[in-house]
Amino acid sequence: MVDLQPDQLRTLDAIAAAGTFEAAAQRLGVTPSAVSQRVRALESAVGQVLVRRGKPAELTPPGQVLVRHARHLALQQADVLAELGIGTATRPSDPEAGGGVPLPEVTLVVSGDALTTWALPALVEASEWARLEVLREDEEHSIGLLRDGTAVAAVTSVAEAVPGCRSTLLGRMRYRPMASPAFAARWFPEGPTAVALSRAPVLAFDRKDDLQERYLRLRAQEAVGTAAGAVIDPPRHHVPASNEFRRAIELGMGWGMLPDLQSARAERAGLLVGFDDARAMDVPQHWQQWRLHSTSLDRLATAVARAARAALGDP
Repeated sequence: MVDLQPDQLRTLDAIAAAGTFEAAAQRLGVTPSAVSQRVRALESAVGQVLVRRGKPAELTPPGQVLVRHARHLALQQADVLAELGIGTATRPSDPEAGGGVPLPEVTLVVSGDALTTWALPALVEASEWARLEVLREDEEHSIGLLRDGTAVAAVTSVAEAVPGCRSTLLGRMRYRPMASPAFAARWFPEGPTAVALSRAPVLAFDRKDDLQERYLRLRAQEAVGTAAGAVIDPPRHHVPASNEFRRAIELGMGWGMLPDLQSARAERAGLLVGFDDARAMDVPQHWQQWRLHSTSLDRLATAVARAARAALGDP
């Protein structure tokens, strides 16, 4: 029977987080030689290569499995310490009282749009009883951070559960193509025709954001009435911050897909117009989390579901 040593697992986790053996050694307070010895011992125990040496060091698939396991154990241990009322990382339960309670550390990934529109209240609630590291990633790409063990939970548009996780539908965010009134009048005087869309500048959040591309593919297919479609290839700009992305659209830098939760106020103020509401897109919001018994993770899931229901309605 293979006996996985906690110090070896922590070392592998530190390499994954820090990127190099030297940085992992500093994080753990040991020498780089000790880090190498622990990794070699763990690789010998499981009979597989776990780390590709280099800068940065890269985990192999078996190494990713063991890092997930290490983080499972760390989260569960933090929950146990919280129940016992002992630990080193604390937050005072009463500002005027001494002492405190241990705070489990939870890493989750949330899209910029969800953070901007509905998810933040849940995270504020959870910050009372957990130390949160929130990673921003595109909804469809967030599952990669679950798969490699970087995050223990994610808000994602992907319904299919990552192996070792469970998936729950939270609701749906409606996106519409939006522009400033002046931009729409200039570029779409006869509506968003295929010709107009091929010329009008478009904004994307980053190079992983494909909502605009999905809309353009749909319009291209409709333009020729075939699945192959035409080619609509407008000038593109990238603005990788949610509020700034909306603001750039308001200022006429380009058009883009915005969730109703984010655009409603600016639309009422006359700063934005929807120029093709018939082709709105509903993007599902799923909560995926590791399958493990963790009080803090389950509490976070409950808080996120409550916030989603308040903003998005029933799933």
